[in-house]
Amino acid sequence: MIATDNKLLSLVALHKSGRPLGITSICSANVYVIKAAILHAKKNNKMVLIESTSNQVDQFGGYTGLTPKGFKEAVFEIAEEVNYPAENIILGGDHLGPNRWQNENFNPAIQKAKDQVSAYAAAGFNKIHLDATMKCADDGNPSVPLNPSIIAERTAILCKASEESFAGSDKELDPPVYVIGTDVPPPGGANLNHNAFHITPAGEVQETIKLTKNAFEKYGLDKAWGRVISVVVQPGVEFGDVEIFDYERKNTAGLKKIIEDYDNLVYEAHSTDYQRKEKLKQMVEDHFAILKVGPWLTFAFREAVFALTLIEEEYLSGRKYITLSNLCQVIEDRMIKEPVYWEKYYKGEEDLKRFKRKYSYSDRIRYYWNDSSVQKALSILLKNLTENKIPITLISQFLPEEYKLIKDGSLTVNPEELIIKRISDVLDIYNYATDGGKL
Repeated sequence: MIATDNKLLSLVALHKSGRPLGITSICSANVYVIKAAILHAKKNNKMVLIESTSNQVDQFGGYTGLTPKGFKEAVFEIAEEVNYPAENIILGGDHLGPNRWQNENFNPAIQKAKDQVSAYAAAGFNKIHLDATMKCADDGNPSVPLNPSIIAERTAILCKASEESFAGSDKELDPPVYVIGTDVPPPGGANLNHNAFHITPAGEVQETIKLTKNAFEKYGLDKAWGRVISVVVQPGVEFGDVEIFDYERKNTAGLKKIIEDYDNLVYEAHSTDYQRKEKLKQMVEDHFAILKVGPWLTFAFREAVFALTLIEEEYLSGRKYITLSNLCQVIEDRMIKEPVYWEKYYKGEEDLKRFKRKYSYSDRIRYYWNDSSVQKALSILLKNLTENKIPITLISQFLPEEYKLIKDGSLTVNPEELIIKRISDVLDIYNYATDGGKL
């Protein structure tokens, strides 16, 4: 691989030279997660990779209400707020393709997908995952996967749209790098009740690379192929409501061996959440150099917020002129009224579903933090605990790890700082595993 100033191309080149370096991909639109990630990068003098999914952000706004340009501006605004250089931020788009329009026929769906990819490229997103594996309404039996040749052809079509869009954008930007393949659960998370997962066979990876390279050449995308840095595969890691499937490197020996034959490619691993730090380190050593994390970060956010609600209730209940946030009840009410984001995932009796809505590893609650009533309740919670300083004894009771740091003088009782710290603890694990991205 040739020398380059592109941060991701340079990182991949270092990895391929024999250094077991990787990078964490922060796949979240949660503002506290993004702020924590940027602060963590600043503290460790590293670049930061932040990605939005095809569900979260698209040309119509996605479920966050943000277009790619709007998402970029929101991230950069946070960076400016904490005095972190914007040039050290890498933005990525995940699962870009027909995902949002699978219920439409191919022609209108692929046009919307091309517009989506184009919007990301025009906004200056540096890393684009081209995902054309989803079937459209006229693609036949939905239970039968698309032919790999068709997937490769559609991937090239999406890439061409991206390249053309980038060509008409800011010439000072680096052209985007690309990720191909998607042998993982669909964007939004796995449903382990219905979707069994497996380890991607090495032969399938070789086929994906060969077919996609041929399709790129067919569409005159030779230069773009030189910027394909990664293939998404399933390395046998996943999580359900209360279970975690750990990485076992003996099961991926074939995958490790074949990717070493390609001087410009590493693997991208999705669903790495909740893995032990030693397992994540092994993954990077085995060429899974891009580790995506999302639900674990919002799970940590939720843990901190719920702990703060318990503190609020213990400390401020019954006080005159103080209205409690009732955040947990507000968010439960919203999830019951708008079950679209969890009802296909959480099965069982009502008591079990209530438990899962709050505490499942799959963290479907993350889809509700942008709800206006939930945001209002969260604002009340933070206001109450900022204006009424939290007693250290309640920190000890409900946030014992943070209590130790407060006693040492390295953390305060500010509620937002407590939330950021809980998220940063997860990022520390990924920092240990990747040891990459250093500036």
